[in-house]
Amino acid sequence: MSPRPRVSLLVRVTAALLGPSLLVAVPATAQLRVVTTIPDFAAITRELGGSRVTAEALVKGSQDPHFADARPSMILAANRAQLLVVAGLGLESGWLPVVMTQARNPSIQLGARGYLDASQVVQLRDVVARADRAMGDVHGGGNPHFYTSPAELHRVAKAIHARLVELDPEGRATYDAGWTQFDARYRTKTAGWLQRLAPLKGTAIVEYHKSWVYFLAWSGIRGVGALEPKPGIPPSPAHVAKLLAQVAPLGVKQVWQEVYQPQSLSKLFAQRSGATLLILPSMVGALPGTDTIWAKFDRMVDAIAPR
Repeated sequence: MSPRPRVSLLVRVTAALLGPSLLVAVPATAQLRVVTTIPDFAAITRELGGSRVTAEALVKGSQDPHFADARPSMILAANRAQLLVVAGLGLESGWLPVVMTQARNPSIQLGARGYLDASQVVQLRDVVARADRAMGDVHGGGNPHFYTSPAELHRVAKAIHARLVELDPEGRATYDAGWTQFDARYRTKTAGWLQRLAPLKGTAIVEYHKSWVYFLAWSGIRGVGALEPKPGIPPSPAHVAKLLAQVAPLGVKQVWQEVYQPQSLSKLFAQRSGATLLILPSMVGALPGTDTIWAKFDRMVDAIAPR
């Protein structure tokens, strides 16, 4: 379940100023304008497209992508975009529909060539046959946090490459070269990361929010519980106490959470369980020095498996 989109007065005024006359065709020599919901997709696009593209993310890596506010700057960016890349699965449903509607850009609407739903190309986890509010903020179509896995972002990068070629066939040589370099770097980096993480296979960790299931599956590390009693429901002292009792026999080594989540109960759980609390960058730019997906995963691996 996801929050209902909110429309501010400033957003309405911005939308009123954006008429069809502002949707000007882009000359063939101009850069392809790409807008993404999260910064990982923008970082990938810049690597693949080089100087042939501009890529802008609507949400910062330090923000919770569930609960962003639709801002005029987002609408202006979407109005000018030729490609919109979204995570899907309801991750952005609290704000993206407003942005897309008010942008008045038919090129990036659902079903258009300029709309790419990254969730359509990944191997989904936590798919629920029937979700309801009693389950918390559950995404019935699958867990939307696939951007925490190198393997899933590799699949997304392949899809972005294909869409760039489709929208800008004259740039194929650039995009193909970008993909070749990206793919080679992915294979080298993932081999190193997996080697570092191999001794931790089967190790028990606790998550704050169920953000890490894709990384856990990729790495072989075992998630045994979450501080949130249900997805999107803030943890309580009572739930933390219950979770401590449940995981006590499992020897939990680490607690993982994102930069935007409160830490008080996480610190309490870590202290009482003997685990280490790790604040990890789930998205590019979440922490200083994580401006590429390679730097993001380097930081994660360094924290999880310090040398």
